[in-house]
Amino acid sequence: MSGNQAVDINQPNAAISINTNGSDWMWAAFSIFMLSDLGMIAWMFTRHSAQRCLHIVPIIALSIMSVVYFTMAADLGSTPVTAEFYGAHHQTYAGEPATRAIWYARYIGWVLTMPLLTLEVLFTAAMSPTEVATAMFFQVVAFVCFLVGALVSSTYKWGYFVFATVSIIYVIILLLVPGRNAAGAISDNVRSIFTRSTSVMAFLLLLYPLAWGLADGGNVITSDGEMVFYGVLDVLLYPCFLYAFVFQLQGTDVCCFGFGPKSHELISEKHTVAPTAAPVEAIAQPTPEEQV
Repeated sequence: MSGNQAVDINQPNAAISINTNGSDWMWAAFSIFMLSDLGMIAWMFTRHSAQRCLHIVPIIALSIMSVVYFTMAADLGSTPVTAEFYGAHHQTYAGEPATRAIWYARYIGWVLTMPLLTLEVLFTAAMSPTEVATAMFFQVVAFVCFLVGALVSSTYKWGYFVFATVSIIYVIILLLVPGRNAAGAISDNVRSIFTRSTSVMAFLLLLYPLAWGLADGGNVITSDGEMVFYGVLDVLLYPCFLYAFVFQLQGTDVCCFGFGPKSHELISEKHTVAPTAAPVEAIAQPTPEEQV
């Protein structure tokens, strides 16, 4: 046999799960993530050593998401959960009660990488470590709540949905208000890049609760539709966004972010101190000839 056999080898464990078309799309998305990861690594080694710090976080995030999409493309990393809504208008083919595949592998990837996206953006803002840690923490809270809510069969899942959505909104506000002001303290160019980037990131982040409500929450769209919705969002937020963000910063002096090679500063300090020693050395005892 030829072609994609992932769904045949790793049989679906829920009535509502992906088929071969969904797996094909996931393999395509995996290829995008993997090639983007390798491209970011190659790009990093063409940059000055001081500039490479901006590539490290994207490489980590893309590597994790590559593993996640490989897992899902192989029809692995899911668990069956009885859907709250089933029957008419909710995947009638699955019967009643219907179980839906919840892809915990995806949520693990989000929990690990969404804070990294926030960290990458906040590299360009002169915010305190406490504010950066707070933004990253609430990104974790948001997607942990999405995971727990997806695993709950009763209507209480929507409580976790609210917690997750509020956490995302808080992160967005933190980025667009104090984050933008902090970036402006560095330079107008950095503030412009930060504003454009965070605006795009905020728009994409707000679509994740919508996708969750239609898929894991409301059981409105099929698993294949879920894969397309989440997959497009992930491709836009990870490879596309990260490449665009790093590209915009390639002409920016990273010393203004605190990433400059400090050894250069030390050398310049030594050079500035050396001339001041010359007059001291010049004051010497007169030679015997001069005394005569």
